[in-house]
Amino acid sequence: MSNNYNPFLNFTETLDKAAKAIGMKLSEYEFLKHTESELKVTIPVRMDDGSTKYFDGWRIQHNTLRGPGKGGIRYSPDVEINEIKALAAWMTMKCAVANLPYGGAKGGVCVNPRDFSESEIERLTRKYAISISPVIGPQRDIPAPDLGTSAKHMNWIMDTYSTLEGVCVFGVVTGKDVDNGGSHGRHEATGRGVSLIAQEFMKMYGYSPKDSTIVIQGLGNVGGVSAECLYNMGCKIIAISDISGGIRNYNGLDIPSIMKFVKNKGLLKDYPNGDFERIDNAELLRTECTFLIPAALENQITKSNAGDINAKVVLEAANGPTTVAADEILFERNIPVLPDIMCNAGGVIASYCEWVQNINGSHWRIEEVNDTIDRYMTNALRNVLEIQRKYDITFRLAAYALALQRLTTSFRLRGFLA
Repeated sequence: MSNNYNPFLNFTETLDKAAKAIGMKLSEYEFLKHTESELKVTIPVRMDDGSTKYFDGWRIQHNTLRGPGKGGIRYSPDVEINEIKALAAWMTMKCAVANLPYGGAKGGVCVNPRDFSESEIERLTRKYAISISPVIGPQRDIPAPDLGTSAKHMNWIMDTYSTLEGVCVFGVVTGKDVDNGGSHGRHEATGRGVSLIAQEFMKMYGYSPKDSTIVIQGLGNVGGVSAECLYNMGCKIIAISDISGGIRNYNGLDIPSIMKFVKNKGLLKDYPNGDFERIDNAELLRTECTFLIPAALENQITKSNAGDINAKVVLEAANGPTTVAADEILFERNIPVLPDIMCNAGGVIASYCEWVQNINGSHWRIEEVNDTIDRYMTNALRNVLEIQRKYDITFRLAAYALALQRLTTSFRLRGFLA
């Protein structure tokens, strides 16, 4: 992440633009420019060689007006407080857009998990869970996996928290393994939601799947599932990338073969040479296509490269991949940007399904989970489109405006606004 890029300021700038677009006064929404609570922890971890290392961690609640905090835990060497604040704020807006009974939260530890053994990461995770245990809980704040974490980490956190409470508390986290209180459909949910938004957008604006070309930056859980879903829908995936580089074939890539390789923990740089060219990330973003799907990290489409984007539509699968300045350039170039807080909400909707199952002691079929994701995602898109057309604004500002309306209504009903 660029040293001079502050993602939380990116959030507040967009918030101001959306509020102005719908005529909302600062006094009505200023509370969203502040976090409710910020917990900073230092985590001592005994290494396998007997030494002790110290790691910085955070758990931040941005807003819990509409329900308990919800948001992932990120393990990355780039984790810092402004990133976590922004991710928590985006979760607030995302849950409001999807109309879920949640607020926004986020956590993270500044660590590169690739540098440590599994036993060291388990000890780190359990110590982190103990450190943040006073501020999490099924009715308080419910973590989930994010970059660098998975169901395994959620299992450890759930076990540690349950040990502290003296009872089994499945609902303290979501994204667990199915055999440990997790839900069917959770792993695929975010990518499934991204592909659903693409499909619905195609229907509404006259695109045909078989005539649509797709470029996906990032081939992790979200990007990989999106690639598979869109490929199965009949779209042509012409370029993809991961942390090691990218590959491109304008006639379409063999996604089933590529994903089989990647799922065996392979990197694209090691994928056997075939009918494609190898490209870097900059070239991938310049590739001419129907839909460009950034599914990696924040701050990928910026002022410096927004003029080079050759997509008809940008569909954000990652959190915060497009800066405010880039948004303006893409708007001037008539390239619509379908925003992250709408497009990647499938994961939190599936987490909501898991949480409800945990609270009720029930277990849903995957069809029930997928039907719930489809219903919530489709309603969110329709509600955003309604505001976009009413105010003639960008899709991002429309999504923020929808969230603003719902959040300020809650704020007013609580008695904070006249």
